[in-house]
Amino acid sequence: MTERGWRRSFEDPITIGDRTLVTLLDAAEYIATLPKKEHAASEWQAAMEALILVAEGGGPTMFARIGVVRALNRQYVPELNPKGKEPHWGRRKLKRDQ
Repeated sequence: MTERGWRRSFEDPITIGDRTLVTLLDAAEYIATLPKKEHAASEWQAAMEALILVAEGGGPTMFARIGVVRALNRQYVPELNPKGKEPHWGRRKLKRDQ
């Protein structure tokens, strides 16, 4: 049977600046100390719900970690490359271009 409770530690701790979140309780306390406007964001609410489900219901701590990391990176927008990925062999050379 899996261990339950708020003292369970993440398999891979989450580092935020100079702070490290090692247990589920650390992550919950971090979320609780956020400003009210940021704390009310749907990503943080989902992260807190994942923490509660893992702490009280058991299950892998990776679910809670994913929720917290997604909430931390919610404003990151990857840069779009409209050209797309070039194949490793490059463009095909036509006989007329030689």
